[in-house]
Amino acid sequence: MQRTVGQVGAKTWWRFAAFMSIAMALFSYRYLPRVGPLAPDIVANLFARPWLDLHVAGAATALLLGSFQFIPALRRGGTHRWVGRAYVVSCLVGGIAGLPLAFGSTAGPIATAGFGLLAVLWLATNILGWRAALRRDLIVHRRWMIRSWALTLAAVTLRLYLVGAGVSGLPMAEAYRAISFLCWVPNLILAELYLRISRPA
Repeated sequence: MQRTVGQVGAKTWWRFAAFMSIAMALFSYRYLPRVGPLAPDIVANLFARPWLDLHVAGAATALLLGSFQFIPALRRGGTHRWVGRAYVVSCLVGGIAGLPLAFGSTAGPIATAGFGLLAVLWLATNILGWRAALRRDLIVHRRWMIRSWALTLAAVTLRLYLVGAGVSGLPMAEAYRAISFLCWVPNLILAELYLRISRPA
């Protein structure tokens, strides 16, 4: 019974995360035409051009596409494969562009380390997941892509932490450095816990 409750809770979390990721993806596309409220620190990144546009295009599209990969009906047939390929390509574009942006962060070396590690792990999980799919090792593929999705969701959890830091009155500079790790490390831990309680299917 405990295992069943854990699985239901995990699935509820993934559905909520999928909803949030769609909203965040649509909101993030505003950086491409530079329309609407833009975070000044992000725009001021030393390597914002051209890497910010590439990162936004890749990461926002990955958020959007990845949200549909957990719908059971779409995992049958060719839809899952084609959407999955587009998702992985989007993650690779976002991750590659994220590396120079990490080094150009105006928040200092701690933020560079946090976001740089995120970009490297994001690239690694997608490459390993893609390789497993090519080998038709679907169980291993599924596990790597769940990790990939957890890292993709860093875009969502980062904004949630920023809102929380602003509401609580924490110094934003210090909070942002901590968030550069908090936005993805707990996500990855939750993904690993989910993989432990879920059956390989």
